[in-house]
Amino acid sequence: MVQIRPATISLQLTPMRIPEAVPSAGFAFANQENINETTGTSLLLHPGEPSELIVQIKNLTQRNLQLDLIVEGDFPRQWCWVGTEGREILPGEQMDAVLYFHVPATFFENQEAITPEKEQLRLNFSNCQVVAYTDRGTNQEQVQEANFNLYIRPWSAYMNFLPVLYREVDFIGRFMKIFEQAYQPVIDSYAVMWANLDPLTAPRALLPFLAHWVAWPVDSIWNLPQQRRLIRRAVEIYRWRGTRKGLRLYLHLYTGLPLDEDLPNEADKHISITEPFGDDFTLGEAELGEAVLGGGQAYHFVVRLRPDNINSIDEQLVRRIIDQEKPAFCTYELFIDNPII
Repeated sequence: MVQIRPATISLQLTPMRIPEAVPSAGFAFANQENINETTGTSLLLHPGEPSELIVQIKNLTQRNLQLDLIVEGDFPRQWCWVGTEGREILPGEQMDAVLYFHVPATFFENQEAITPEKEQLRLNFSNCQVVAYTDRGTNQEQVQEANFNLYIRPWSAYMNFLPVLYREVDFIGRFMKIFEQAYQPVIDSYAVMWANLDPLTAPRALLPFLAHWVAWPVDSIWNLPQQRRLIRRAVEIYRWRGTRKGLRLYLHLYTGLPLDEDLPNEADKHISITEPFGDDFTLGEAELGEAVLGGGQAYHFVVRLRPDNINSIDEQLVRRIIDQEKPAFCTYELFIDNPII
């Protein structure tokens, strides 16, 4: 007489990513491997993306159980690892375990995956099971199993554009991936075309072309970040040429010193451009405007730079910028206040 022991635990598998299509679905001419559908829980895996399978374990007895959980299958061991809340389950209680799966991102590109002995790369694994050993090391040791299937598929955004009816066909999903790999790089290049037209993000080889668009001379005296900033603001520099604002902007793009537009006093700014006669002259109730009594140099201004680092500004280059941007009839003085060490 055969004695049947009652089950001590129950196993329930819940996949976190369910495949919309199984290999047996679709056209008969697809010539897919493992064409006979296997029953049980199915988990979809995308190379390079983690996926999980939740195992709910319930103690059906009236005593504490010691649990050992093992995952077996014909897939590589390094793809899966088990996470549990512990080993002991109280009577009537339930414990959740998680099976973490991660297929290498280079699964389809790795040539070692396709050996000469294999006719095709294996994508379906049906001989997978979770094995739970209870009361291990005692006379009441029992084994409980739960089967599941693994399906490895490349992720395809093109499937979202198809009706649900076609998404349920595994062959169509793999067929659409061919077109996605062929056309998506071209589509992505158009999506980031703006970055090639912005001097701050464009490849270095395109900078002379962008500079030609705005008639900006490419000069070796500028380093690469300065060239990018100047080309991007070239039209604005042209618009304000000959003014205090234009000169301050040009010096800001070269030196990197802040504009300090929030400071009302011109003398307190990192880039200070002042006229030597100062405020208007007032005599009683008569206001003489910007007239200078007792001398003064007409059309003359003073440029004072206050860098944070000593010897970080090339004086000859600054004078070249000022000579280029100022009106021809104006004269100037330049002072660079290096910080005291």
